[in-house]
Amino acid sequence: MERSLPGGTRGILRARAGLERFQVESIAPTAALAPFVERFWVLRWDLRGRPPHRQQVLTRPTVHMTFTSYLTSGTTRARIVGVVLDDFVEEIADEGRVVGVEFRPGGLRPFMDAPVSSLTGRFTTVEEVFGADGPALADRVFAAGGAGEAVARLSDFLTARAPGPDPSAERAAGIVARIAARPWLVRVDELAAELGTSTRSLQRLFHEYVGVSPKWVLRRFRMLEAAARAEAGTVVDWAGLAAELGYADQAHFTRDFTVTIGTPPARYARETGPGRAGG
Repeated sequence: MERSLPGGTRGILRARAGLERFQVESIAPTAALAPFVERFWVLRWDLRGRPPHRQQVLTRPTVHMTFTSYLTSGTTRARIVGVVLDDFVEEIADEGRVVGVEFRPGGLRPFMDAPVSSLTGRFTTVEEVFGADGPALADRVFAAGGAGEAVARLSDFLTARAPGPDPSAERAAGIVARIAARPWLVRVDELAAELGTSTRSLQRLFHEYVGVSPKWVLRRFRMLEAAARAEAGTVVDWAGLAAELGYADQAHFTRDFTVTIGTPPARYARETGPGRAGG
C-alpha cells in the first residue's frame, strides 16, 4: 500500500526511510507570533537497540532555534542554526527529542541587532541572539515535563520579546513565499522587475533579513520542488520537469540535482518512492 508523507516533511530527504526512525510534529504559532514564526516543531526518536540514523535535510531559507535532549545520556544542546548553504546531515542515536522553532524568512531579524546573514552557515548559541536570557530559556525548555510544555515555554519567551511590526520583514517573507509558489523562477533581475524594485535593493533586503541571496533562494526552491516530485511515487517526465523548472536542458537539471542531493534524480526516485523505506 502506498504511504503518503505527512505535512512538515518537505526538505527531509528520503523521508519515508527517516519516518521509520523518528516522528516529527509541527505546531502553528499564536497570532502574536505569526508575523515572525513559521512553526514550532518537535522531533522524537527511540533507536535503543538499533543503529544510529543519519538524516540528510535540504534546508530552506529559514533560521531555526533548537533544544535537543539526549534522553539516554541525559545531555542537552541548545543552539541557533543559521541558513545552511550546503549539505546538512544530523545523526540521531539511542533515545531523544528536539524542540524547535522555525522562524519565517526575515522573521528573526526584528529580534536581532545584526543582519540575519551574520548567522548564515553557522551553529551558534541562543545567547548570541537573546543575550543573558538565552541560557535561562534553555534551562526552562529542558526542565519542561513534556514536549507540549516545552513548546509553550518557548512560545511564551518569544511572545514576551516580540517586537513591533517590521514592514521589511513582512516584505522579505512575502517575496520568499512568492518564490516558493513559483519554483520555475530563474533570474533575479526578472524577479526584481516583477516586484518593481532593483536587483541591488532585493539583494540588500535578503542580506539583512533572509540571510542568503535571492539567487540562492531561487535555486533552492527549484531543488525542493524537484526532490518532492522525485519522492512522490509517481512517474516523472524528467525532461518535462527540467523545462518546467526553467532549465535549458535535462542535462543541466540532472547535474544540479546530483550535486545538491548527492544522487541523480531517477535513482533518487527509485530509492525513495512508496515501499522503498527499508528497515
